[in-house]
Amino acid sequence: MNAYWIVATLAAIAVFGVGEGYAFRYPDRQNTLSRAIYELGSKWPLSIFLMGMFAGGLAVHFFWHWCPAIGAGIG
Repeated sequence: MNAYWIVATLAAIAVFGVGEGYAFRYPDRQNTLSRAIYELGSKWPLSIFLMGMFAGGLAVHFFWHWCPAIGAGIG
């Protein structure tokens, strides 16, 4: 039922963990996510605003009081 999303979330966490671990082991070769976002923001400041809009949109989508059954016309 939700197996796809559970597996996808665990895979994303694993990919993040591997990338961060590699960045901490070899800081001259790989940036951490924080450093990559900092460098992107320093070269293109609008990116920080767009990431904030994206995160805010996801927060509203996931956590606003919304009932999928009513939205689908079932309730």
